[in-house]
Amino acid sequence: MPSTSLARTTVIPSGSHDVVLIPDVAAVRIARSAPAVESLPRRTALLEALAQAELPFATPIPLSPVVSTSDWTAVAVSWIPGSYAPRGNGDPTTLRNVLDALAAVDLAPLIDLLDVPHAYAGRQRWEELILAEAVPRLPPRLHDSAVRRTAAVLALDPVPPRLVHGDLTGENMHWSPEGDVIGVLDWDLAHAFDPAIDVACLAHWHGWPTIAKTVDEATYTRARTWYGTFALEQIVKYLLDDSDAAAIDDCVGRVVRWMDSDGLADDSRSPPGRDESRGHALVQR
Repeated sequence: MPSTSLARTTVIPSGSHDVVLIPDVAAVRIARSAPAVESLPRRTALLEALAQAELPFATPIPLSPVVSTSDWTAVAVSWIPGSYAPRGNGDPTTLRNVLDALAAVDLAPLIDLLDVPHAYAGRQRWEELILAEAVPRLPPRLHDSAVRRTAAVLALDPVPPRLVHGDLTGENMHWSPEGDVIGVLDWDLAHAFDPAIDVACLAHWHGWPTIAKTVDEATYTRARTWYGTFALEQIVKYLLDDSDAAAIDDCVGRVVRWMDSDGLADDSRSPPGRDESRGHALVQR
């Protein structure tokens, strides 16, 4: 892209990546943390494989190999047009079609390129870190609720694994002016697991009343159960990122407000109020 104008370029910083946006041309992902540098080749190969999966929406396509210097590691991917939907909006049929498309993807060509469940919140140590590290940082009045939420997830019956995006919400979904999903971004957390996780991510942005019209009752219930742990995972992520004490305290404050407003304090299935999570996507990397 030597002759590309950079006049409208913007840089979006995050915990592990900086993303350089070159509108209508490309997005350049620059890995900042050691885990991000290590994962970038695999994640880039996953994008190449997803481009062959015949999904009904665009996914970022690598435009360059992964390039490394002594100071940075980066890759350029294709620009995905569209914009994210306003919060609380979303057509149930369109959302159902996205979920069906993910469920139909053959996992075999992807399996060595996908991450593991709970990748950003402890991986195999997910339960341990929630109970031993996140829960004690909450006010005592929320301890029982946090433990109950975690136990409810662990008690779910297994389901056949499907392709799970892992952060299917907010700015990671691009819509056309006509109301179609035309692109899905940020596949860093994609894994083979319970598709109800993506349903819960959609509810985080589009609202539970919309999701009640999108999926069957059993899937809705599973999604509500998974959603009960999403707030707790935010604390684990901040701890794993070695955030300073002030940032962790701020995160805990947001999590408390989230848990107080998500409708799950008493195992209720009623639609929650607006949560207090930070940012447009559910997972802040």
